Amino acid sequence: MTDIQVPVLIVGGGGAGLTASMTLSNLGIESLLVTSLPNTSILPKAHVLNQRTMEIFTEVGVAPEIYKRSTPAENMKATGWYTGITGDHDGYGRELGRLEVWGGGYTDPDYVAASSCRTCNLPQIRLEPVLRAHAESLNPGNVRFNHELIRLVQDEDGVLATVRNKDDDTEFNVRAQYLFAADGGRTVGKMLGVGMSGPRDLMRMVTVHFTADLSKWLKDDEVLIRWLVNPDFGGSWSSGVLVPMGPEHWGPASEEWIVHLQYATDDPAAMEREKVLARLDSILGVPGLEREINSISSWIMEGVISDKFREGSVFFLGDAAHRHPPTGGLGLNSAVHDAYNLCWKVASVLRGQAGDSLLDSYQAERKPVDQANIDNAVANAMNHFTIDQALNMKAENTPEQNWDEVRPLWEDLPDSHEKRHALNKAIGSQTMEFRHHNVEFGYTYDSGAIVDDGSPAYVPLDAVRLYEPSTKPGHPMPHAMVEREGERIPLISLVHGGHFLLIAGEDGGDWIEAANKIAAEHSLPIKAATVGVLGSDYVDVRASWLKNRSISSKGAVLVRPDRYIAFRSIDGVEDPQSVLKSALGQVLATELL
Repeated sequence: MTDIQVPVLIVGGGGAGLTASMTLSNLGIESLLVTSLPNTSILPKAHVLNQRTMEIFTEVGVAPEIYKRSTPAENMKATGWYTGITGDHDGYGRELGRLEVWGGGYTDPDYVAASSCRTCNLPQIRLEPVLRAHAESLNPGNVRFNHELIRLVQDEDGVLATVRNKDDDTEFNVRAQYLFAADGGRTVGKMLGVGMSGPRDLMRMVTVHFTADLSKWLKDDEVLIRWLVNPDFGGSWSSGVLVPMGPEHWGPASEEWIVHLQYATDDPAAMEREKVLARLDSILGVPGLEREINSISSWIMEGVISDKFREGSVFFLGDAAHRHPPTGGLGLNSAVHDAYNLCWKVASVLRGQAGDSLLDSYQAERKPVDQANIDNAVANAMNHFTIDQALNMKAENTPEQNWDEVRPLWEDLPDSHEKRHALNKAIGSQTMEFRHHNVEFGYTYDSGAIVDDGSPAYVPLDAVRLYEPSTKPGHPMPHAMVEREGERIPLISLVHGGHFLLIAGEDGGDWIEAANKIAAEHSLPIKAATVGVLGSDYVDVRASWLKNRSISSKGAVLVRPDRYIAFRSIDGVEDPQSVLKSALGQVLATELL
């Protein structure tokens, strides 16, 4: 039996596991990834990649290939509600309303100001092979599919795992200091007795992935997600949700599609292929449509979270830590963010730069954020019924009654004004899902790895919809494009590779000197620079850093390797070296003498 020693063993080869593998490689930390599955996902699954995720993928070097394959920005500007697709009623295929989604194809000024990375759309069936290939290029021979974890023991040295190579049925042991459970909750949690809590059986959904040419019946190139509010079927979820899957063309010209269909949780029809396909054909409404079925998957919508994110030397991330409804696209993105939060901390401990208790901040920071994401995703799913309520469309109505309810939207009838505005308000409420910028991008952390500066508690203008850039400790670092030697770069790129970043005002040279001394004395990865419009190491050419920095020309902020503000001094101090050393000691859970 062959034995392998490695600092980190990653169990699971989906979005969380592959992100962890790439990030650790980027940080210079050796890892071994094993997954019992023979290949990456064969199902479309999640598809929205938000700005924070694309920032992370930019850092590890995989973003260019994702942008290349993603839905073009002009084809993911909006979501739309339609009275089905086509049929024998004169109301079929009418647009009821639309709403910008996740920055409107990078045209919303708030999204442009937040990040140099735009939101992308690439289903997991196509994303995961890209992530796998990049992870393998960074860590050759140590990304192993069809390798199953069969035993796990923890001791004072970390974990001892036994892995079976399912290709040849051989086994080997892996000794690791840490294990990342990114296996969707299939194995590690059960082995360690760590459960999950939260609502289950919210809805039963069936997703049909098929190939067909729908361009003759669909319009609106800019619409990404189509809600088929079909009066013949009685409402939003029951009528189906249609999403393009590309891969070569997008919008109405997409070659592949998925349709999400809702069923009662105990409806046996959800498990019967022919009945599902008959319902698909009925919803599409195109007699004799040439289609090829790629897959049919039945799944339960739930909102559960792991009781623990850390158990000894084992950390849970991705679907092993939380499972969300797909509404809002928060599940896969949360998985990526979990990995990014955890990896720099583990790397710091492995290098001897931080104490073990830094790792406790993973649960303290990520579990509240992931719980908030679950709560928002569940609320988003339920909020779609407000569309049906605004239309007074009901499953128990006859199709004729439902058509009569929606006709005032395009015909001038006595109740048209009231009905149109009721729908307008209901669609506006969907911004909680399609413009949840503060949920997906502006979330904050509160833990021992954040140094509170005593400033007033943050009270958001809108906890869901509005991201407000801030340098208050615990907030994500505000975006700014800066220049040096004629090159323009995102300021956040200075943390790439696991660096702390000390940013001082124009007259904060003593902070820079202090940071450089601490870095040299303690072998810490710290970059330090002044940023300002005039007389600075990096020129704030658009004054965007100045707009959000909230420090004087003599103040400073310390940014963690995951781009979160760790410490802030509004103004200069008498002894910046001791102040900064104390802050870094708290963040790293160690004493810097």
